[in-house]
Amino acid sequence: MSDIKSIVNDTKLQHIAIIMDGNRRWAKERNLPTAVGHKKGVEALKATLRACNDFGIKYLTVYAFSTENWNRKKEEVDFLMNLVAVTLTNELDEMHKENVQIHFIGDLTRLSQQLQKILQNAVDKTKNNTGVNLQIALNYGSRDEITNAVRQIVKLGIKEEDVDENLISNSLYTKGIPDPDVLIRTGGEQRISNYLLWQIAYSEIIIMDEFWPEFNKELLSTAIKEFGNRQRRYGK
Repeated sequence: MSDIKSIVNDTKLQHIAIIMDGNRRWAKERNLPTAVGHKKGVEALKATLRACNDFGIKYLTVYAFSTENWNRKKEEVDFLMNLVAVTLTNELDEMHKENVQIHFIGDLTRLSQQLQKILQNAVDKTKNNTGVNLQIALNYGSRDEITNAVRQIVKLGIKEEDVDENLISNSLYTKGIPDPDVLIRTGGEQRISNYLLWQIAYSEIIIMDEFWPEFNKELLSTAIKEFGNRQRRYGK
């Protein structure tokens, strides 16, 4: 583990973003209900959180539910929303004990009032924690986020000449959070899927063939080692 911590320190790796893809395909390959794949995905997230803490990763942002996911079957959407509620209710005390600070990014107004209260309780309870900063993207879409940011800027009556990258960054859901150093996508697909389009402008992208329920500390180590071998040029 010390070699991974050295890479994190040497590269100043702060923020990992993940597209947690492959829950359904993992379940289908095993002739299991989709729900089992999603539940296994929760276990993978817990393992990843602990690994980030062990490795000294300060920020972890995960794509839990996109603005497009509402187009899935109602039964699956309802299950996912309930899974979020149940997981946060059952796991919150443990995450709080492990010093995790929880945030949510996305348009939360479409979620049920009950779920919104559960999310707010998680934020309030963990707001003073100083461990891994976990951002969960719920009803999140990057185009929606940027559109919302532009609307805010227009509403404030800001002059054209005062609009710059910092203003836009500070109008996004991720205000105050450093941009991801690396974006990991599991499941082998090579798409961004409307995720953090502004924020990943110079992130290193790592595609992993394993489905999200298979993700663990060892695979995170592999991704960090790959990141450590990259040369980040920022256009230079």
